[in-house]
Amino acid sequence: MRAATRVAGILGLMLISGLSHAAYQLNMTPGVTSFSQGAYDIHMMVMWICVVIGIVVFGAMIYSIVKHRKAKGAVAADFHENTTIEVVWTIIPFLILIAMAIPATRVLLAMEDTSNSEMSIKVTGYQWKWHYDYLGEDVSFFSNMSTPMEQIEGMEQKGENYLLEVDNKMVIPVNKKVRLLFTSNDVIHAWWVPEFGVKKDSIPGYINESWIEVPEPGIYRGKCAELCGQYHGFMPVVVEAKSEEDYVAWLDSQRAMAAEAAASAEKTWTQADLMNQGEKVYKTACAACHQANGEGLPNVFPGLKGSAVALGDIAKHIDIIINGVSGTSMQAFGAQLNDADIAAVVTYERNAWGNDTGDVVQPADVKAAR
Repeated sequence: MRAATRVAGILGLMLISGLSHAAYQLNMTPGVTSFSQGAYDIHMMVMWICVVIGIVVFGAMIYSIVKHRKAKGAVAADFHENTTIEVVWTIIPFLILIAMAIPATRVLLAMEDTSNSEMSIKVTGYQWKWHYDYLGEDVSFFSNMSTPMEQIEGMEQKGENYLLEVDNKMVIPVNKKVRLLFTSNDVIHAWWVPEFGVKKDSIPGYINESWIEVPEPGIYRGKCAELCGQYHGFMPVVVEAKSEEDYVAWLDSQRAMAAEAAASAEKTWTQADLMNQGEKVYKTACAACHQANGEGLPNVFPGLKGSAVALGDIAKHIDIIINGVSGTSMQAFGAQLNDADIAAVVTYERNAWGNDTGDVVQPADVKAAR
């Protein structure tokens, strides 16, 4: 009895608490694109058709049960079949299905129509990040989850966009039809943004297509919707729609950053600069598997603290990062990181967590190893 009272009290507090309703939502999101709103309209139409059918069917059942109950002396009719009724209950559902199929087909065809697109972006899934390549614009970058590991491990309070924030957003201009090409570098992923009404599989060796056209500036969030490995939940999608002027300025800034990164690979870095940059790269690209403290996950991902790789031959260390390790979860980062970033992360791994080798790797060393 006491236990029941406690449970009732807790449930009561939950019901009156505003926090318990903070993210309460039953219905679909209407979305911002034309076909996401079309899908929402179809959903509402079908729901109300189902409501009407439910009212009619259960109303007839309840009326029959009450009006013709045995207690009132009702006698069941004795007939085998009624052709008129059978024709009616065949034709009416057929007409209802046609009424639903026509707008649904229209929306589905619109979703697949990538013609007359004004720009194209190739979206490639990696474990566990996205790569965006703006075709014809000489702009490409990786998008990694930027939620701090301290939040994930429960050492800090979770932020507003927990597991849904990235270091590099995909940016698009408003009021332009953007064609999206989806593929994968390793396993099957799925690029999903609910407010766009887009959910497409990214499959190795195959190209899927879709498109979006966003009418208003804003930030839209999604995630990988295909179970793609241990850190499937750490693969968010963030898209920012900008005005045409802001989008052009963003493109220019991306090209400037790429030129700066290329120039950084030609200079000689100090050990302090390499360690600072290496820590950033490690947290973004390596910490999920090898852990922030370099100790890895036993029997899953090897540790780097005191490891033969971090303390051994530098050339082998560089080669592992560039080309990966066949047959293991260690993927090749040669196409994902530039020479300066690889040099920095190798230097960091060889001098962090008490490794203290004193080794310094320059971008020129990585360039030679390639």
